[in-house]
Amino acid sequence: MNLPPLISQMLSKDFYPHAVTEPIALIQTHISFVLLTGKYAYKVKKPMNFGFLDFSTLEKRQFFCEEELRLNRRLAPDLYLQVLPITCNHDQFRFAENSEADVEYAIQMVQFPQENLLINLFEQGDLTVEHVQEIGKQLAKFHSLAETNEHIASFGTAVGLKAVADDNYACTNKYIGLAQTQSQLDLTRAYTDQCFIDNAALFSDRLIQGKIRECHGDLHLKNICLVDGEVQIFDCIEFNEPFRNTDVLYDASFLLMDLQYRGRRDLANAFLNTYLELTNDYKGVLLLPLFCSMRAYIRAKVTSFLLDDPNIPEPVKATAKQEATAYYNLAYQYTQPTVGKIFMMSGLSGSGKSTTAKALAQKHEAIHLRSDAIRKHLAGIDLMQRGDDELYTPEMTKRTYGELLSLGILLATHGFQVILDAKYDRQNLRSEVIAQANAHNIALEIIYCTADMETLRQRLSDRTQANSDIADATPDLLASQRFEEFTDAENVYLAANN
Repeated sequence: MNLPPLISQMLSKDFYPHAVTEPIALIQTHISFVLLTGKYAYKVKKPMNFGFLDFSTLEKRQFFCEEELRLNRRLAPDLYLQVLPITCNHDQFRFAENSEADVEYAIQMVQFPQENLLINLFEQGDLTVEHVQEIGKQLAKFHSLAETNEHIASFGTAVGLKAVADDNYACTNKYIGLAQTQSQLDLTRAYTDQCFIDNAALFSDRLIQGKIRECHGDLHLKNICLVDGEVQIFDCIEFNEPFRNTDVLYDASFLLMDLQYRGRRDLANAFLNTYLELTNDYKGVLLLPLFCSMRAYIRAKVTSFLLDDPNIPEPVKATAKQEATAYYNLAYQYTQPTVGKIFMMSGLSGSGKSTTAKALAQKHEAIHLRSDAIRKHLAGIDLMQRGDDELYTPEMTKRTYGELLSLGILLATHGFQVILDAKYDRQNLRSEVIAQANAHNIALEIIYCTADMETLRQRLSDRTQANSDIADATPDLLASQRFEEFTDAENVYLAANN
């Protein structure tokens, strides 16, 4: 393997001012060299220019090293340490911490075991719901704090995003007959074209709402790891503003698509519902089929590029062709219409509604709407903050149930499975859901949860002491709760196992 002299020397322990673990491992991508020395990892950018990425001069590599440090410290401050200049004297390279580089720059990072990459955990069957929920929490917080301004927002217009989709389609024409068909390409492109027309108002609203931010841009399982047991998101896009400055849901849709592509739609759903509950970005869900299709198509395009490389062995190309075909198929599948449905939870506090709803959501890939979250979003308070009496006035309860139903109808009419998770202990509340579902020709199923009073009290007591859930209900509230029995008209919609 012909390596640049600098990289050859960086493979020797004598290069480093600290102890190393030998042999030093080298990982190459098409744009970087990464050297694993034991305690630290060092990334050196290759002097490449791909159009969308330009590392062709030392000044540009310095700039993008510093950008990589700045941007990744937002999500992984403990992983990204510093940018180190490298100098050369008599053909000997060394770090020069207090001088300008005359040769190169390297990013110093904390090294973590490669088995801790989430893609490796996934392949070992060790990726859990708790892992993806933690990612959802971190991403929701990150997006709420990420920078936005007029320049950043300019990349997230419908015109800007359509340009991304159009460029992807233009780049893949030559793979027709090799990894996808002309018909599939035409149908996928027609869908995206129509989406940008149909959702013009929604795209405008998201600009106004500040949903276009300086995001991660490359959020998938290969760019997330565990460090000391904690989830760390790293390696965001530093080299291309249009890839990074985008709609927050488009950013989140990459991991959603990645998990679905790998056959774990249950984990994808757990990630999505955690993120949505914290961000309250439920109206933006209407764009997810478009966003996921675009993400899958990008992966198809990038994988297809391997088919053009004469240095890639034929067995690797064969695998790449299969993967590209699978991604093209997935991009097309996202464009297919789906039929919505509403599941209405019902039962007193502590009866297990939310636990049942979470399992139901993962089974049916449903959007889980919790009244506890909707109520606090309407009040403008943190989800983990305990609500006062004003949060539970009859007026606020009416607003909460109204918003819950409005969102449920909106999503279900656009083909999503939706769970309305609230007590629905009153006939008038249930009858309104039934009436609206019938008016919009939406299938409805009522899931009734019940338990004896001692169990209800114990569950609420345990939950209150743990302080680990957004629900505010305490055991003393049970005395004031009364469940109105289902009418004959309602019994028609009750799930068979109730």
